[in-house]
Amino acid sequence: MDLVAGRAYPIERRPVRHIDPVLIIAVIGLVIIGVFAIYSTTNEALSAVDLDPGRFVKRQITFAVLAVVVVMAVASFDYRFLRVYAGLIYAASIVLLILVRTPFGTSVKGSQRWFELFGFQLAPSEIAKLAVIGMLAAFVSEIRGELSLSDVFRSAGLAALPAALVFLQPDLGTSIVFAAILVGILVVAGARARHLGILALTAIVLIFAGFQVGLVREYQIARLTGFLDAANDPDRTDYNRLQAEVAIGAGGVFGLGYLQGTQTNLRFVPEQHTDFIFTAIGEEFGFVGALALLGLFGVVLWRAFRIAFIAKDAFGTYLAAGVASMLALQMFVNVGMAIGIMPITGIPLPFVSYGGSSLLVNAAAVGVLLNVHMRRFT
Repeated sequence: MDLVAGRAYPIERRPVRHIDPVLIIAVIGLVIIGVFAIYSTTNEALSAVDLDPGRFVKRQITFAVLAVVVVMAVASFDYRFLRVYAGLIYAASIVLLILVRTPFGTSVKGSQRWFELFGFQLAPSEIAKLAVIGMLAAFVSEIRGELSLSDVFRSAGLAALPAALVFLQPDLGTSIVFAAILVGILVVAGARARHLGILALTAIVLIFAGFQVGLVREYQIARLTGFLDAANDPDRTDYNRLQAEVAIGAGGVFGLGYLQGTQTNLRFVPEQHTDFIFTAIGEEFGFVGALALLGLFGVVLWRAFRIAFIAKDAFGTYLAAGVASMLALQMFVNVGMAIGIMPITGIPLPFVSYGGSSLLVNAAAVGVLLNVHMRRFT
């Protein structure tokens, strides 16, 4: 027997026998697509200034190799130990979110969200996503019986603190991810619809108050109003969205061919290798290619929710549900930005967009899913 979090569990000598190959294959497929899309969206711009056209791709491949190590490391230990250290990890993430707002943090394009480490940027907001999942899973799994309204609001408080710190960076998109994680775990935990409605109403009141006291930046308001009323948008804040729609529309059914996208090659779509990478796939591989990409995401989400359903204990269920909610929200919002059904919030496409912090944290999330799946019989 093995003692974990004060409880005895039988020792499984070979949990790797229960690994989920379907999840692994789907994630690998997304990463490979991302590498090709990153090269397509960056090689022309780098060549134009006499830099290595494969610069971003090489960095992403380096992070992909590190991501493999992260997945293996996270999947190797019993996930139930996370319940013991969830509070410590959560507290550490809060400290990092505070420190990034000090001179230790690095400001890029008016946002102070990163630490500069050995030439790479580390975003503590990405780490905080997993910390919140672990903390909420640990908190909710300790509740016996139905969740009360007090339990729902205490859970919301755990998610609200890091969400508020991230919002002040400012990073509205990631703040929304915390809300999705909270709602996903509460729904799976059986929170009453009435309690969730009260929570939603409270959130709406707080958001309205944020507008009134000036916590929401002017450019964020402009993006929202430009999305809601594009006809009356003198500042053309919807430029990114319009160019994204043109790129995807140009792809048609089968696409223009790899490296043949006009919008992509002429760099009409801003931040295309990060926030708008879906537009390159839509333009060069068309509806069929975009559907294949979404199909892979569908497989990842299917396996994640399946793992939540078959987990050995409540803690594992809530961990998997939190990861599934995080990935689902990021995928939906990112694709929604590209096709014009969501306002621009700056959320990268998981496993596909360029970015080391995002890829490594998503890899850790996959490691958590594999961990829960591998130990469902112990």
